[in-house]
Amino acid sequence: MKPYQHLLDTEFLSKEEMQGLLNRARFFEEHHEENAKTFQNRFVANLFFEPSTRTRFSFEVAEKRLGLNILNFSEEVSSTTKGETMYDTVKLLSSIGVEAVVMRHRNEKCIAELAKQDTGCTLINAGAGSWAHPTQALLDLYTIWQQFGEVSGLRVAIIGDLKHSRVVRSNIWALQKFGAEVVVSGPPMMRDAEIEKHVRYVEFEEAIRSSDVVMLLRVQLERHEQSLFEGAEAYLQSYGMTQSHFDQMQPHAILMHPAPMNRGVEIADEVVEHPRSKIFTQMHNGVWIRMAVLERAYLERGGH
Repeated sequence: MKPYQHLLDTEFLSKEEMQGLLNRARFFEEHHEENAKTFQNRFVANLFFEPSTRTRFSFEVAEKRLGLNILNFSEEVSSTTKGETMYDTVKLLSSIGVEAVVMRHRNEKCIAELAKQDTGCTLINAGAGSWAHPTQALLDLYTIWQQFGEVSGLRVAIIGDLKHSRVVRSNIWALQKFGAEVVVSGPPMMRDAEIEKHVRYVEFEEAIRSSDVVMLLRVQLERHEQSLFEGAEAYLQSYGMTQSHFDQMQPHAILMHPAPMNRGVEIADEVVEHPRSKIFTQMHNGVWIRMAVLERAYLERGGH
């Protein structure tokens, strides 16, 4: 199995490869009513070891549109609870005819380590711990490209829980390869020194006033041992997108969020569905990007 067949992170994709995926996503969006079902009689498995709504259902819709037969994995009734290794689980799937595995795992090293072994399956990272979430970054890139017609020269501000986000890194690699300037912002205790080796940290007010795209990150309360603020309202007023903060954005600037969003924490209710908020557009675009990613995996494998 050639390593380039796996999709581990945008860090390992060239600009040309990503542009190819954007082009195919646009094709699928424009021709979605045709439902070609290109990969009928071929199998994919969805292995999700963490809760997921948007990513899991988005992949499943994409898989159905491509005609794939889907196996949905449930950790609690699988042999991994009996001590079976992840390698043996994926090798089993390959042995019974599964060609691609879409995997989300709380352990950020699991997918990368699995990719070093010959499981017989193409791996697609659907979210790995705090490390990477490549299809989210690709759908974000597609949404920005769709909105502005180009990405080069734009300033994108990523704001929020930088330390615990798997989205921020994947977005940085993708956006920088397309010529965007990425800046980050958020509470001091949520900053990440490794991230700031690659992008500049700016104060919140500067971030929202000077950027073409403002991308909020979810405050991952489940990953924090202690409460970081006096309450949700305190975070919203300091680092969230209130109506007054939204009014400070440039007139052409768009608002994004990878979701799930905490209403009243990162974003006020009245801003969520503003015409310049592209949060639900991102979710819509996830299907087309994931169709493109799955198509890439199966075409590179060959066969019928």
